[in-house]
Amino acid sequence: MSSTHASLRHLPLSLLLMRLGVLAVMLPWTLDKFIHPDHSAGVFGNFYGLGGMTSTFLLVVGALQLLILLGFALGYFKRWTYGAVLAMHTVSTLASWKMYLAWNLLFFAAWPMLAACIALYLLRDHDTLFSPGSRH
Repeated sequence: MSSTHASLRHLPLSLLLMRLGVLAVMLPWTLDKFIHPDHSAGVFGNFYGLGGMTSTFLLVVGALQLLILLGFALGYFKRWTYGAVLAMHTVSTLASWKMYLAWNLLFFAAWPMLAACIALYLLRDHDTLFSPGSRH
């Protein structure tokens, strides 16, 4: 076995672990829209400048995010679900710019996760482990 092939044999496991890690962060934020809509409304107001979000709106957004995350977790429609997760996290990361200026260290964790989202999107065709939506 060539050294390139040997090093790539761990790629599916590495991508699965990244996918599960991203899911572990995004799922609670999605569920928050159902469990604590007032908190989610505050987040929309404080970070996205979208104050006055109704519970109904947040439930719709939460339901859409949950469907995307389910597809992402299962590896279905990777171009779209991985792309949507990347887009959501990019917007979230950039919307938090004031927190970086305030040196809120917790928010800096968004950057490595953004890198993981980018890597997952770029390598999505190789993310096949425990991914029933994969063609492989």
